[in-house]
Amino acid sequence: MMRKFKINELNRMSMEEFKASDKIPLVVVLDDIRSLHNIGSVFRTSDAFRVACIYLCGITATPPHAEIHKTALGAEDTVDWQYVDNAVEAVDNLKQSGYFVYSVEQCEGSVMLDELVLDKSKKYAVVLGNEVKGVQQEVINHSDGCIEIPQYGTKHSLNVSVTAGIVIWDLFKQLHGG
Repeated sequence: MMRKFKINELNRMSMEEFKASDKIPLVVVLDDIRSLHNIGSVFRTSDAFRVACIYLCGITATPPHAEIHKTALGAEDTVDWQYVDNAVEAVDNLKQSGYFVYSVEQCEGSVMLDELVLDKSKKYAVVLGNEVKGVQQEVINHSDGCIEIPQYGTKHSLNVSVTAGIVIWDLFKQLHGG
């Protein structure tokens, strides 16, 4: 029989250790995310996989906020973040800083996530769009490419926090140094 670990047996790093730790070369851009719980979930996933930074754009709320904290559980204090008014501006700034920017969207010519190959020596950013409208076309136009998650059922989309979890985990596996 397997015994579930107690919280004090998990040997998690402290906030200070996390801040000082190496991060994967990935920035997550949240564009017009309306749900505070989705924002908090992305913070928590970003903490789990040591994402370098989250850009909160447009109507996306920023910490501190009780509803973000409900799902982030403190990750809003560990993961670096910044607010950028316009996602196009954020994408352009990232590209000028040497990032390869992918929008996560169903597009002509998109790369299926399971076929995506990253270069560990490069920096990446992924844009996640509004829960209803997705990534804005103008943001897609400024991106270097689009990533699509293959789906095999009757639905054509996933919740944005679920999408973030799938994409961040997949990119982490490719970008993590160890």
